[in-house]
Amino acid sequence: MNINLRFDDRGLIAAVVQDAATGEVLMVAWMNDEALHLTQTTGETHFWSRSRGELWHKGATSGNVQRVREIRYDCDGDALLLLVEPAGPACHTGARSCFYRTMPVGDADNDG
Repeated sequence: MNINLRFDDRGLIAAVVQDAATGEVLMVAWMNDEALHLTQTTGETHFWSRSRGELWHKGATSGNVQRVREIRYDCDGDALLLLVEPAGPACHTGARSCFYRTMPVGDADNDG
């Protein structure tokens, strides 16, 4: 299968991680070609840390690995969706999802 993925000028592609059973978005991280290859071959998520400048295996120290069930890519080939079975929290804070905070939407003081 010929898949044309579009990595950015840093060699990275956004990876949205979603719980395969519930549909909940767990996190967004970055992958380079090596992280994607490791993810495909091991069946567990691997990412590229932009801040540390190194590969990391999700759950290597915490045990909260993510078993990959499916990898999808968007119509432009510049983003990935990983459907996973998480073995624990996705967020480094201990929260199940990194998306546990909310922001206000709209103008609450606007009468019309």
